[in-house]
Amino acid sequence: MHEIEALLREYDRARAYTDDLWRDLTPDEVTWRPHENSSAIGWHLGHQAHVAHFMIRNLTAAEPSPDPELDGLMDSANPEQFRGALPTVRRLTDFRTTVAERVHARMGDIAAGRVSAPAQLTIVATHLLTALINHEYQHDQWISEVRGNDLGHALPPDPDCAHVRRIDGYLVVDGFQTAVEGS
Repeated sequence: MHEIEALLREYDRARAYTDDLWRDLTPDEVTWRPHENSSAIGWHLGHQAHVAHFMIRNLTAAEPSPDPELDGLMDSANPEQFRGALPTVRRLTDFRTTVAERVHARMGDIAAGRVSAPAQLTIVATHLLTALINHEYQHDQWISEVRGNDLGHALPPDPDCAHVRRIDGYLVVDGFQTAVEGS
């Protein structure tokens, strides 16, 4: 169960890095799109949380969406031009916070064995959390490109962590099991 707790800390580190990329931006910068077929930083923020919710919901615990009106908007299967207007920065922030709390609650239940199949769900949870972390970092790359290249803001340093590195230009959590076993 130590691995789930460590992965939750990595999930929080990835989310904190995301926050470093956007929290100092104006609402106009968060909702600005470089061109009509490009997603705004705000969309990526909502999409990261949307995917986390759906992965938790579909793989570990059926539960309703914390904001059903955002589901279609934040689904990458919907082409950009059909997604609709972004919600306020406050609503995006609340959505991200609620989803992260749910991720922690469900993973905490799995780590503590408060589920019907604790051994099986522990395996699911470790892979799910790794995917959520890497998905967060995947969209951080795109947020970074808009922040740095289009909006002209400096980028924060990469997370200072032995098992987070860049592959193909993207931050990824890599070799995490070895790092946890060695600690």
